[in-house]
Amino acid sequence: MQIEPTARAPTAAPVAPPDVIIAIRGLTKTYASGLQALKGIDLDIRRAEIFALLGPNGAGKTTLIGAVCGLLRPTAGTVTIDGFDIQRDYRAARALVGLVPQELSVGIFDEVASTVAFSRGLFGKPRNDAIVERVLRDLSLWDKRNARIMTLSGGMKRRVLIAKALVHEPAVLFLDEPTAGVDVELRRGMWDVMRGLAESGTTIILTTHYIAEAEEMADRVGVINDGRIIEVEETAELMRKLGRKQLVLTLSSPLAAIPESLAKHPVALAADGRQLVYTYDARAGRTGITRLLDDLRTEGITFSDLATRESSLEDVFVDLVRQAP
Repeated sequence: MQIEPTARAPTAAPVAPPDVIIAIRGLTKTYASGLQALKGIDLDIRRAEIFALLGPNGAGKTTLIGAVCGLLRPTAGTVTIDGFDIQRDYRAARALVGLVPQELSVGIFDEVASTVAFSRGLFGKPRNDAIVERVLRDLSLWDKRNARIMTLSGGMKRRVLIAKALVHEPAVLFLDEPTAGVDVELRRGMWDVMRGLAESGTTIILTTHYIAEAEEMADRVGVINDGRIIEVEETAELMRKLGRKQLVLTLSSPLAAIPESLAKHPVALAADGRQLVYTYDARAGRTGITRLLDDLRTEGITFSDLATRESSLEDVFVDLVRQAP
């Protein structure tokens, strides 16, 4: 349920750095049940960046988005959007935001173009058929502009939600699981649209269960767990700092168990004993690979092939959540 304070003239808010469009300070949310969904979150979102918010189910992602968009009142803390406080200056702040919810909430009997145009009017923007057409074309919906929403697939209905969120030309776009139920081809098309929006100056915040989506799309990644932000980092830097490398040796003969002489190394068997996987820190001055190979030779263990692989953002995410207090 949307909470909208009585309209009033915008008031001064704490000044954020010029490259920050959303400033969150000490944000806490405790529900009537006693559940503390957010626990003193501090977070800055930069202008025109794509920011991915990752976290397990129940971590607080949707509550955080709801509080930032003014859909629920926080217990404590502040949120400003381009200098406007989301509670005191609700109308000014909310007009800067487009929100694509996770749930498919569209009128099934409405036509695509008319429901998108209506959403523009809700924000006090004058009718502009050219903008409606551009948004629909960008989202591959123009051919369906006269179709009733009830006739569309789940993926197309989600694109209609994105069109409704974009048509009033917001400075910030929130996407809560934007590609859920969308096939791979359409998903990549939507990624292209998101990149184009960011390049034109729109700030995009997305939550996603597709870790590859965050890794490919996001400039920065924030990890939330148990109502707290446990890591915020540039995507590439996060991978560099926390990513692991693995050396995978395909053995000439399978092993039933790791010999005692190799137990001092961080190794594990895989592929029914046909592979030996050595995990190491690529940033370390000494990786230990030379010692491992020497010990394999001493043990008489030979291999027919070797390869290296890096951990994915999914591996990093799982490790961060596991290590969080």
